[in-house]
Amino acid sequence: MANNIGLYLHIPFCRQKCAYCDFFSGKASEGDYDRYTSALKRRLADYGEAAAEKVSSVYFGGGTPSVLGADRLCDILECVKQRFALTKDAEITVELNPESGKVLDFQKLRETGFNRISVGLQSADPTELKTLGRLHTPEDASLTIRRAQAAGFDNLSLDLMLAIPHQTMESLKASVDYCASCGVKHISSYLLKIEDGTPFYSMKEQLSLPDEDEQAQLYLCAVEYLENLGYRQYEISNFAVPGYESRHNTLYWKCGEYIGLGPSAHSFYHGRRFYYPRDFRAFYEDRTADDGAGGDEDEYIMLALRLTEGLVFREFEKRFQKPLSPVTLQKIKTYARHGFMVLDEDHAAFTPKGFLVSNSVLSEIL
Repeated sequence: MANNIGLYLHIPFCRQKCAYCDFFSGKASEGDYDRYTSALKRRLADYGEAAAEKVSSVYFGGGTPSVLGADRLCDILECVKQRFALTKDAEITVELNPESGKVLDFQKLRETGFNRISVGLQSADPTELKTLGRLHTPEDASLTIRRAQAAGFDNLSLDLMLAIPHQTMESLKASVDYCASCGVKHISSYLLKIEDGTPFYSMKEQLSLPDEDEQAQLYLCAVEYLENLGYRQYEISNFAVPGYESRHNTLYWKCGEYIGLGPSAHSFYHGRRFYYPRDFRAFYEDRTADDGAGGDEDEYIMLALRLTEGLVFREFEKRFQKPLSPVTLQKIKTYARHGFMVLDEDHAAFTPKGFLVSNSVLSEIL
């Protein structure tokens, strides 16, 4: 029996490109939306015809998927349902920005099968939102959440950004409180990264950005504050009321297989990693680039250690038919002695302090 897979659908459109954003996305016309929807459905038909696995999660990411409107989103989901076998409890997520969510037909989304919504709040502080170039207000977000809840959505997530220019502990806590007051079950809280090629990168010297120590303090503050409000950390940047963890993203971190469709979308399917280039024509012509074999021991360890559950030794042994190497285990013990990791007979995992330096630790461990 084949394992279940995930399905990621990239919607590369937004009303306005944020100054910090490095994702493949941009403005487009209604005609562009229609053309892209048709192309996405063709790719779904191609992959669905060949896929033997059941799909346990579908994720519409972006960009801002909600700019397509409910009719197109539901048309795409109906195509997914026709072309793939979905598990009965499949998690079906759509990302949206609070501003575009104000007029979205949530009732139609719910009736078609969407059951999870992720809203890009980033901050509940108007000054911080303006600095980020966001179009929405905090009130837009709460209206969007209320409209979704009224349509029957219970599984809702909000994104929060850490280390925003001028952000303080107080403004961060106020944003977390705002999320909790909306009654959402999941919060993604991640550090702002200044990516090469973005407007923020060219103006980074003028931005009042926190230094590394301040970033660390904001991150550790967020972890503790979210935990106190009932949001359990289950991954470096993700927190949830128990039972509401993102199943789609957890599939990635558990080294599960998935198909990604759209320009810049990556896949790990039938043991291979491949992706569509950041180019519409390549996607319309169904040209992918091979990225080699996936799911080896190092990759598995690296992904598992993103989770607070960490690397579960019996799961590693079951997958690779051997125990973790003594050399790797010894390295983990060293970091555990210094408080960056925890280690017992069942598993190894990063502490919150360890997550802050996880990239450099992983380069030493692997």
